[in-house]
Amino acid sequence: MLTRRALLAHGAGLALAANLPSWADATTATPTAADAFLADLERRTFDFFWNTTDARTGLAPDRWPTPSFASIAAVGFALSAYPVGVARGYITREQARERTLTTLRFFAGLPQGPGKRGVAGHKGFFYHFLDMKEGLRFGRCELSTVDTALLLMGALHAQSYFDQPHADEARIRALVDELYGRVDWAWAQVRPPSIGHGWTPEKGHIPNDWKGYNEAMMVYLLALGSPTRPVRPEAYDAWLSTYDQHSWGESYGQTFLRFPPLFGHQFTHCWVDFRGIRDRYMRDKGLDYFENSRRATYAQQAYAKDNPLGWQGYSAEVWGISASDGPADIKLPYTTTAGTTEKRRFISYAGRGMGLYDDGTLAPYAAGASIAFAPEIVVPALAAIKARYPHTWGRYGFFDAFNPSFTNVDVRLTHGRMEPGHGWVDVDMLGIDQGPMLAMLGNHRGELVWQAMRKNAHLIKGLKRAGFTGGWLG
Repeated sequence: MLTRRALLAHGAGLALAANLPSWADATTATPTAADAFLADLERRTFDFFWNTTDARTGLAPDRWPTPSFASIAAVGFALSAYPVGVARGYITREQARERTLTTLRFFAGLPQGPGKRGVAGHKGFFYHFLDMKEGLRFGRCELSTVDTALLLMGALHAQSYFDQPHADEARIRALVDELYGRVDWAWAQVRPPSIGHGWTPEKGHIPNDWKGYNEAMMVYLLALGSPTRPVRPEAYDAWLSTYDQHSWGESYGQTFLRFPPLFGHQFTHCWVDFRGIRDRYMRDKGLDYFENSRRATYAQQAYAKDNPLGWQGYSAEVWGISASDGPADIKLPYTTTAGTTEKRRFISYAGRGMGLYDDGTLAPYAAGASIAFAPEIVVPALAAIKARYPHTWGRYGFFDAFNPSFTNVDVRLTHGRMEPGHGWVDVDMLGIDQGPMLAMLGNHRGELVWQAMRKNAHLIKGLKRAGFTGGWLG
C-alpha cells in the first residue's frame, strides 16, 4: 500500500514525465532538436574550462563557483577542451595554442623535490591539488599517479593536435615530451610490478596498487609508453591479474568487467578509442573495452529502473551514479518509494556507484560521459534530467549532482542547497566531472579527441606493449 508521500511522488513523476520534450524519447527523437540540445550543453561545458581556468598559468579549479585549489586532473581535461573549442568554432586555433603553451610552460617550470612545501611534485609526478596562485602543493595532499596520468593524457592530446610547423606548436610538442619524460614510473612500483597510488613526504608511498578494473588503465598505458622510463609489460599483467577475482561478472542483465562508479568506465576512454582493439583478456572474452563500457552504461540504467533502495526520482529515464558531491555526511530517517521508513546514510562526497555508497544522489555527468557508448539511452536521460529538474542546469551546463530524496531542510549541508519541492542540488561544477562530459560529447559528435590520439606515438607504443591488437592499431 502506498503512503501519502509515495503516492504524491508517484503522481508528481507522471506529471513531470508529461513535461519532457518530444525528442527526449529515443523512439521519436528528431536529430535537429537533439543536436541543438547537445550543442548547447557542449558549448556551456567548454565555457566552464575556458572561463574558469587561469589564463596566466593554465591552472584549472577543482570546483566552481566555490573558491578552491587547482586540480591537476582538471588541467588535463582543460587541455583536451581547447581543441574541442577550436573544432566547434568557440575559439581560434591561435587562442587554444596560446592557452595550451602557457599551461605547459607553467607546469614545466614548477619546482619538484622531496620537500613538504614549496614544490609542485616529485620524480616527475605532480601533487593531486595545487594552490591556484603559485601552483605549489596544496595542504598535505598526495602525489597522485592517476591524477598525473589524467594531466598527461590531456598533454598528449595537445601534442597530437598541435601538429603544424608553427614555432609555438613545435614548442608544445617538445614540452609534452619533456613533462612526460620526467616521470619516473619505476619509482612508483613500490611492490613491483604493480604501480602504486601515490606518495606523501610525510608518510611515504601509499600502501595500495592500481589493479583492475577501474579508471587507472591509463596509468599503465602511459608507463608502458614512456619515452624515457618505461615499465616492463609484466606491470600490465599485474593490472589484469585481478580481473576475474574482483571485476568480471553479471549485473542487471549485463556480463562485463564491473566497477560500480561509472567514471571508471569513462576516464581512459576519453582519450583512447577502444573500438576494435583488445588486450589478451578481452580477446579471450570476445569483446573490447568500448563494448564493456556500453554494457556498464546499460546496467546503470537498469539499476535505476529497478531502484532496489527505493530512492526518489530513479527511473529508466533518470539515472547516473558516479563519484560526485552529495548533501552531507549524516544518517536520517528516509521513507522509500515503497512506503517503508528506515534510517539511511547520506554522504557529502564519495565514489558512488550502483550498490556502492548509493544515497540517492545522481550526477548528470555520469550519464553524459557515456554518450559515446550508448547515445540512445544517454540523450534521453540528459533531456529528462534537464526537464524534470531544471534547477540542475546553469551557466556551464549541469551542476555536479542532485538528490531528490534528501529533503531535510534543517540539516547543515556540506555542499549545495535545498530546492523547495525538489530536494538537494549542488551549487558547484567540478572540473574532473565536467571534463569527461565534454571529451565524450566531442567524441560522440565527431571523434574529436580520439582522432588526434590515434596518431600519438606514445599512446600507440603503450597500447602495443600492453598487448593490444586489431582495429585502428593495425
